[in-house]
Amino acid sequence: MKILVLSDSHGNIENMMRAVEQEQPEMLIHLGDCWRDGQRLAEHYPNIPMTQVPGNCDFRSHEAMEKLLFIEKYRVLICHGHTYGVKQSLLPAGLAAEEQNADLFLFGHTHKPLVDHHGRALFLNPGTIGSYSRPTYGVVTAGLSGLDACTVLLK
Repeated sequence: MKILVLSDSHGNIENMMRAVEQEQPEMLIHLGDCWRDGQRLAEHYPNIPMTQVPGNCDFRSHEAMEKLLFIEKYRVLICHGHTYGVKQSLLPAGLAAEEQNADLFLFGHTHKPLVDHHGRALFLNPGTIGSYSRPTYGVVTAGLSGLDACTVLLK
């Protein structure tokens, strides 16, 4: 399964749509900072399953700040990242991923792309799709042979 991971869109729907067209994913995940952007993207691509979490700019107190997804045989923890202080350290996020027995931890907030392992979990921060100068996104491939993640500069 090919999953397109987007974060920090900040109103830039066009970049998100270009990423979808470029990657042709089977699933979309939006990690916050402009909840409405995620809703609008889902309206444009109603046949692609989508899930999202709110970011620190979204003010959606009734929405879960994080979600544990089950994709294929993998446990995927998603959040925006601000609740774990990811700009200062990944240690709290790593502990949360370990506590949830996550195979993959997806977060945004820093606007800096990252792919790394922390404990048993693969960490992915797709950066910011909302940037007008260097928009980035993440792609996760989940299959029988494992999980693979990368970040991509939108062209």
